[in-house]
Amino acid sequence: MILSPLGAMLMPALKITPSQFGLVVSSYAFSAGGAGLLAAGFVDRFDRKRVLLFFYAGFVGGTLLCGMADSFEFLLVARIVTGLFGGVIGSIVFAITTDLFMFSMRGRVMGFVQTAFAASQVLGLPLGIYLANAWNWHTPFFMIVAVGALVGLVVLRYLQPIDGHLRLKSERSAFQHLLKTGQSPRNLQGFAATALMAVGGFMLMPFSSAYSVHNLGVDLSDLPSVYMVTGLCAIIAGPLVGRASDRFGKFPVFLFGTAITIVMVTIYCNLGHASLAMVMLINSLLFVGISARMIASQALMSAIPEPQSRGAYMAISSSIQQMAGGVAAVMAGHIVVAQADGSLLYFERIGYVVALASLFTLVMMLRIHRLVPEPARPALGAPNAGSRLP
Repeated sequence: MILSPLGAMLMPALKITPSQFGLVVSSYAFSAGGAGLLAAGFVDRFDRKRVLLFFYAGFVGGTLLCGMADSFEFLLVARIVTGLFGGVIGSIVFAITTDLFMFSMRGRVMGFVQTAFAASQVLGLPLGIYLANAWNWHTPFFMIVAVGALVGLVVLRYLQPIDGHLRLKSERSAFQHLLKTGQSPRNLQGFAATALMAVGGFMLMPFSSAYSVHNLGVDLSDLPSVYMVTGLCAIIAGPLVGRASDRFGKFPVFLFGTAITIVMVTIYCNLGHASLAMVMLINSLLFVGISARMIASQALMSAIPEPQSRGAYMAISSSIQQMAGGVAAVMAGHIVVAQADGSLLYFERIGYVVALASLFTLVMMLRIHRLVPEPARPALGAPNAGSRLP
């Protein structure tokens, strides 16, 4: 998210080619995916707070190395290091969320977490670009390090130990734990749904800016406004969708989000030149639908793994999401064709693939919904929180 917009400054500064820049961007995803699989067998054997702080410190350190990079090789290694640690953070956060909050509350919690991602788009990207223009491309990375260090201190000071899962029986070896988690038929359904969700989202992302400018007629100077309005709508929708999923059910909200997504992605990918207001409206509705799917599905699938394997499940799921997203981006690159004027041919085919993937995901989520009934399940909280074990 922070590196891609800096490409115009970073490539001439480090004298790297577009293919090398593409490798720098994708290296994070691949190392993050690999790290999730490597860590899956171990994350359930320690206090989740300690695991979070360990990987968070590594992520901040890797980001510092990115800011210090003065060559392609240095930056590539720094990105790999950052991905190795950063790729596990998200899965630990979702494991902690599942441990601390009952199933009946997870929708609003997941909605809050997803709102943070939208806020990064609205606040983080423009601020990063501003700092890079004001000083240089290194500055945004140092900003992340400074903010990240403060957040890490808050976690260290105020987050209580989360080790209730350690009282439950688990496999002796890390490999056995990973194998059992990965082979569970119950878990496999969640992994498959996660992969399809990633395909539906990551196919649109790589080419959305080029499509907006060259196919929809959005002026390059108006592009940040499109992203900002879209992000603001996602920030507003996130908590509302989360509360709705807790009140009306996770699957009904997922069904609602899927319907919006299919309709809007079909319109969006077949849209010709349009006014700026129309592009903003369609983008906003599309991302509201995508956010509804993400929030409801994460809340529903949080009940799939057993308490003693939640960390491993989330780590594997995160790895699958990263890898499936990379495959989806490659697929999209083989579908569209760039013309001499920059416009993209066959972009509507991406819309049809995303719509089809959304329908398949809907069927899989229906199976998961039947597997995991809606009534609340007790949370696995920290031992000093007085929570009951599931």
